[in-house]
Amino acid sequence: MFEDTKIRRGIAITLTILSLFLLAKFVGEVKGFKYIGSYPSGQSIISVSGKGEVVGIPDVATFSFGVLEESLVVSEAQNEAAKSINAIVEYLKKNGVAEKDITTSGYNIYPRYEYGTLGSLYPYQNGKQKLAAYVVTETVTVKIRKLEDAGKLLAGIGEQGATNISGLTFDFDKRDELVKEARDKAIKEARTEANKLAKSLGVDLVRIISYNDNGNYYPMYAKTMSAEAYGRGGDMAVPPAIPVGEDKITANVTITYEVK
Repeated sequence: MFEDTKIRRGIAITLTILSLFLLAKFVGEVKGFKYIGSYPSGQSIISVSGKGEVVGIPDVATFSFGVLEESLVVSEAQNEAAKSINAIVEYLKKNGVAEKDITTSGYNIYPRYEYGTLGSLYPYQNGKQKLAAYVVTETVTVKIRKLEDAGKLLAGIGEQGATNISGLTFDFDKRDELVKEARDKAIKEARTEANKLAKSLGVDLVRIISYNDNGNYYPMYAKTMSAEAYGRGGDMAVPPAIPVGEDKITANVTITYEVK
């Protein structure tokens, strides 16, 4: 009886140890599944860079203008601002600017306060605040497709009442196509460099690990302009000459390859 109990206890212990061993082995194999089909962390790589450029003459220009009106009555300031904007927009349309190329980009109404009492030798001394006027500002963005008219239009809107003209930039109407062309050139140069480097090192290209595009795709700004010259009171009998020149779109790419 005692011997049977001892044997059964030994068998139970043996089965328990065997079960734990099999369980540990199973867990180890499951953890290894995530590495199936993956590459070791210490893989060999090479990185190459490529540059592509496209040079051309911009065919569109963009600028912004604004009007500012003040009144103690908000509606009066709004009406005056609307009259000025309407007159300028009508002028632009008569001179060949399409309605789709004239866009309102900002509209603001805010109170302007003054401090002190009228006639005081020290108007800011008593710190009393008084409403001076309500200010209405409206900003419009214009795209010009006939660049030779840019100077005439800038002078004309000043005469029509524009109080602020800024941000003249030149760009390409089909910029996306030129950006793609520059990027393709950069990628081609990088691929050629990768093949040359792999041949020199005696290795083969396996796959692309990473790709980075750091291009210069921004529009070209015109040289410094004086917005005040185009505003009210400015003498613009002779429209300003605005040379366009060439613009360059540059693409820079970096490609990392796995090699073996």
